[in-house]
Amino acid sequence: MRLEIHNISKSFGPLKANDHISFTFEGGRIYAILGENGAGKSTLMKILSGYQSASSGQIIIDSNPAQINSPHHAIAHGIGMLYQDPLDFAPLTVLENYIEGKPFTFLMRRREAEADLLARCKILGFNLNPHAMVESLTVGERQQLEIVRLLSLGVRILILDEPTTGISAEQKSQLFQTLKNLAREQNMIVILVSHKLADVEELCDEVLVLRRGKLVGYRSLPCETDILVEMMFGKRISTTTPQPLYTDKPILKIHKLSVPARLFTIQNINLEVREGEVIGLAGLDGSGQVEFMRTVAGLGRPTWADQLTAIVALVGMWWVFGKILDESSAVLNLARIAILILVLGPMLKTLYLYIRQRANNDQNTQIMLNGKNIGWRGYRDLLERGIAYLAAGRLEEGLVAGLTLVDHSALAERSSLPHVNWLRAWRRTKQAITDFSIKGRPFSQIQTLSGGNQQRVSLSLLPTNLRLILLENPTRGLDVESAGHIWSLLLNRRKQGTAIIFSSPDLDEIIDYSDRILVFSSGQTTLVENPEQMTTARLGELIGGKS
Repeated sequence: MRLEIHNISKSFGPLKANDHISFTFEGGRIYAILGENGAGKSTLMKILSGYQSASSGQIIIDSNPAQINSPHHAIAHGIGMLYQDPLDFAPLTVLENYIEGKPFTFLMRRREAEADLLARCKILGFNLNPHAMVESLTVGERQQLEIVRLLSLGVRILILDEPTTGISAEQKSQLFQTLKNLAREQNMIVILVSHKLADVEELCDEVLVLRRGKLVGYRSLPCETDILVEMMFGKRISTTTPQPLYTDKPILKIHKLSVPARLFTIQNINLEVREGEVIGLAGLDGSGQVEFMRTVAGLGRPTWADQLTAIVALVGMWWVFGKILDESSAVLNLARIAILILVLGPMLKTLYLYIRQRANNDQNTQIMLNGKNIGWRGYRDLLERGIAYLAAGRLEEGLVAGLTLVDHSALAERSSLPHVNWLRAWRRTKQAITDFSIKGRPFSQIQTLSGGNQQRVSLSLLPTNLRLILLENPTRGLDVESAGHIWSLLLNRRKQGTAIIFSSPDLDEIIDYSDRILVFSSGQTTLVENPEQMTTARLGELIGGKS
């Protein structure tokens, strides 16, 4: 395979995302595209994969000009892209997603497709259950499914956009070995879009560096990290170790908490969080870190407000039934009763879940914030009390596609007024763009920003007067400079007594920023009191269950 790009340019209004980029990719090699957030990496790859069209320039594959106007055209030319958030259908099975996108025939046999899927997985070293629902898979497993599906469609040039975001170290190791085999043994071109220098140095043969839409240089690996950093940012980046700012005053106490996770139920979690403290959560994907934070934040379980609603609905149901049964038409009565059951069914289910969880849980289970039990309060109530949660899924849970940055500022504003103060929302947005170095404009729609800039927007929307911040992978999609800047802003909140609990697949990040580490492994938790004495290898052993 040979892929040539000549003078590729792409503009979004006055913004030039790509500016006359030219390069030649050869088969059998793994390339990295490096650059800070907003440098134009993802835009260039979306042009190659047909997701976007170039404003000007030419793409040549094996000496033949290629007109790529859609992902369908790209796959027809042998180019496939694995996006940062894999493209799949959550309500369908692995096999149904594997079949999706293939040429349709009335004689399509599921048994043959399943055999083909399992054979390809065996060659690649993947362990996918064809009948599992995609919504039950980890991010790493969803990536494996997408890779197998693309290869089955005849892809010879494989592009991966930030593939190690949100996957465990074990899944990353397996992914890298697969990519090396594809390049070396099948002579494919593999292109990795990343901001993680460690991943690039471990996997790739050659590095292209973009800055402000232009190709500023390329290097063969190995290469000194400082040289790559200076190429990315135009300067050297210095790192400093944060100093502890926690006090002896506890703000959150958790006693005998049990949390059902995807792989295990974590029993008897005991933790005391102090003012200004940063606690990192480490563990394999699906081990319970996210479920733990969501439980503390009041998400994913019935709350006292749900139960009150259900009880009021029950009383109302009996009253309404009495009125209905006084009327004459039996058919009409039955129809109304059926409608009431359909409407009230979910409420009754919520009440049942609440009673069952209360019966199954130890009566000594407590979640205390500033000395008050918050165990069965919902997220909205806890947000008013100073607890905020930021999920890793930006557009799924944190932001709203189609809305502008100003719209998001208005939504995040807590106000009792019956109208929106748009001037204040605009000013807040302008300030956030400056403070968080967001590459976007106040009236840009959120989905038009790069993943890293969406993450900056999410962090900027956190209220200022918080007692506890719960963060799932806070630097997801951020380059090294942006990650350091975001952490400096987060750590400054400790001066107000704000505590931080965060999870991350990056063990170095957990060690560098945590005052203590809570390790999740096989349904158990271990508290590491001195992270400064911890190495990534030792932390990996704890995650793997080695005491």
